Amino acid sequence: MGALVQPPGLEPLAPFAKGALMQQQISVITLGITDLARSRRFYQEGFGWRPVFENEQIVFYQMNGLLLGIFLKDALEADMNRRGLASPGAFSLAHNLVHKEEVEPLMERLLAAGGRLLRLADSPPHGGFRGYVADPDEHAWEIAWNPAWSIASDGHVTFGS
Repeated sequence: MGALVQPPGLEPLAPFAKGALMQQQISVITLGITDLARSRRFYQEGFGWRPVFENEQIVFYQMNGLLLGIFLKDALEADMNRRGLASPGAFSLAHNLVHKEEVEPLMERLLAAGGRLLRLADSPPHGGFRGYVADPDEHAWEIAWNPAWSIASDGHVTFGS
């Protein structure tokens, strides 16, 4: 990979202080989609999430500490200056629940809102209970309960208890 070149007209970035670490956080996850109305239905009727911003190309949902965006794929490609984004990708998103008994009913709601079943809920060898549903653009969502993870009332998940 070649050296990064500062775009014309921008001030040079200040170097990080020796030993300084970048804050460990993610601000936004944006999913490329093909039909905004279809995807909006999945997230709003399936998960019950309400948008904080939307226009004719993108919808943002405020999550616990980050934003989830659904962005028309052509517009996302233009925004990134990148063509041929592949779908589905080699990743999954997860929505963890407080109680094991919540997994299957949520999966059923997501299916009724346009999702596609990828894997029935079951108990994996590493523990817990999970199943997988794809959104209308084939982004995989793990719907899970893990007894070793705590979930605060604001939805923040902590690894281990």
